[in-house]
Amino acid sequence: MARYLADRQDAAKPGAERLSYAHKPLTIWFGDRPPEAVTEPECRAYVRSRLAAGISTSTARTEMQALRAALRWAANAKLITDAPVVPLPPRSMPRERWLTREEAQALVDGCAAHHMRLFVVLALGTGARVSSLLSLPWARVDFDGRIIDLRDPERPRTAKGRARVPINAGLMEALRDAHAARETEWVIEWAGNRVLSVKRGFAAAAARAGLEGVTPHTLRHTAATWMAQAGIPLWEIAGFLGHSNTKMIEETYAHHSPHHLQSASRVLDMSLLQQFPVACVNTEDRKPKETRDAKRE
Repeated sequence: MARYLADRQDAAKPGAERLSYAHKPLTIWFGDRPPEAVTEPECRAYVRSRLAAGISTSTARTEMQALRAALRWAANAKLITDAPVVPLPPRSMPRERWLTREEAQALVDGCAAHHMRLFVVLALGTGARVSSLLSLPWARVDFDGRIIDLRDPERPRTAKGRARVPINAGLMEALRDAHAARETEWVIEWAGNRVLSVKRGFAAAAARAGLEGVTPHTLRHTAATWMAQAGIPLWEIAGFLGHSNTKMIEETYAHHSPHHLQSASRVLDMSLLQQFPVACVNTEDRKPKETRDAKRE
């Protein structure tokens, strides 16, 4: 695990930071045991222990993915003979929390600092991830073309893609005001410095708005939900969010679409039977004539 983590960090691979969080509890549990000790029962025992400690199933799954990746890396590097099978906990159900228009406005009104208000409006207007917005420079905001380029040219391309998204009217106004008052090259700034985290400010704004169970990532989920509710095609939502395909969008947001399963539902519409009645056939008429006559007698 230590050598795999060092390799990821030296190569500046995406996910190295999250891997470092998984490294500590995995090392405490498995310690100096040989790879043969990583058995399916032992892995399940580890997961039960972590869940009992209060972590989520998603976090436990991430930690086991890190262990599996480290073992496979070690096998490819010829450090061990074979990589043991590491069972993964089931995926968690997608989070359903999203904001209504009224809740979103309340959240904006609850932002005490200007940079927090801009962050919320920007997140709702782009559907971008928090990391994308906090690392967004003004150089990638094209006011003339009305486009925000969320793609970082210095960042390796990963499965978590980023997109070029248009700037809507409301977002344009907020961005122009912020650009006129800018002190740094970063869109989200405070007191002349780039903002690295919005967790505390967001939590305070949510508390003022009386919202529970929301995080900064809820804004991305909200943006996707609003698009689905408006009947935007799933492939367009996927492109807006930077996904290369619609699989995750279909699993998470399709049911919000007013068109979801409508074609299938129309096929099963019983009212259509009134227009195209099914002929009822008497089973007696299907029997041979001799049999029918004998039964009458």
